[in-house]
Amino acid sequence: MPLGNIIFIMKTIILYATKYGTAEAAARRIADKIDDEKTNAACVIHNLKQNIPSLADFDCVIIGSSVYAGMIRKEAKTFLAQNADSLLEKKLGLFLCGIAAEGEKKYFEDNFSVKLLQAAKAKCFAGGIFDPKKNNAAERFIIKIAAKKTEYTDTIDEEKINQFAQAMKS
Repeated sequence: MPLGNIIFIMKTIILYATKYGTAEAAARRIADKIDDEKTNAACVIHNLKQNIPSLADFDCVIIGSSVYAGMIRKEAKTFLAQNADSLLEKKLGLFLCGIAAEGEKKYFEDNFSVKLLQAAKAKCFAGGIFDPKKNNAAERFIIKIAAKKTEYTDTIDEEKINQFAQAMKS
């Protein structure tokens, strides 16, 4: 029997872990580029600190976190450990946010299992935002030493986000 006018809607959830909002901003930018009436793509964005919807309800899972001292946020680590098998059954995307892009390959390798990295359809180091007004003195000092930043800096790479979103849509 022909399928006729059945429309398949790709349901995507973007899960993020953030301290100052950069990973959430990147998640929203990714969702804006994936949401598409022509391709029936639809996104849900969700903070990993909240109760997480069942992954069974989604075809595609995108996970992102900010990176501090080379490590992703604790709630992202916990989620990945608890859901590794389910994630391997999904169309998977991984993104990271951080002010220091040097070593981005190592950030992925240090924070995601080999299986998840191999299963990921796309990976993106989206860049980051440093806003000294949001950081305490110790954090500002660390960023000054590690990333050589003292003033507001936005290194979010819109082109990388576009490429990531396009890869996840295909």
